Amino acid sequence: MANKGFTHLHLHSQYSLLDGAISFDKLLKLCKKLDMECVAVTDHGNMFGVIEFYTKAIAAHIKPVLGIEAYIAPGSRLDRAKTSISDAAYHLILLAENNTGYRNLLKLTSSGYLEGFYYRPRIDKEILTEFNEGIICTSACLKGEVTAEIARGNEKAARTAAESFVKIFGPERFFIELQEHGGDHPDVTEGLRDLAKKMGLGSVA
Repeated sequence: MANKGFTHLHLHSQYSLLDGAISFDKLLKLCKKLDMECVAVTDHGNMFGVIEFYTKAIAAHIKPVLGIEAYIAPGSRLDRAKTSISDAAYHLILLAENNTGYRNLLKLTSSGYLEGFYYRPRIDKEILTEFNEGIICTSACLKGEVTAEIARGNEKAARTAAESFVKIFGPERFFIELQEHGGDHPDVTEGLRDLAKKMGLGSVA
């Protein structure tokens, strides 16, 4: 892995309840074992662990990337009209590229709890537009807006969703995220690769 320069950019720790389980001590020990020089943590809807993660990563001489897998409302974060948890929010990966980005992630996360909470702490594209500086964005998993539309076979809607994020972050800070676990959803992966190529966007796997 060291020869390929592999870096986890979508990773859940013990602060992602019912999803992640790894503690930072175990994570950083594994990074050392695999000669990984850098690792991100993107917990679901919160940044509760970032100080602990940053401090321990620096002590272990591993570069920490601070991020979040945000819950983003399909419309306004203030809207509570959706009836089910699955319809109330998409997923979106946000990574701080500098101190400004880190401060903006804190603002976004706080807004998710104080203004947008509905089943989960949610933000929306309006507040992303206001606090996007210093943040790199990827389209996330099957529960991301772009990926969900590809899974539904709606390439037009997927492109529209991707264009909305390009408008916010620019093509240099928005990436199409590819995931493949044991061959799951190969058509979705291919659809995302095709979309990235057509739009001239970078991708992360």
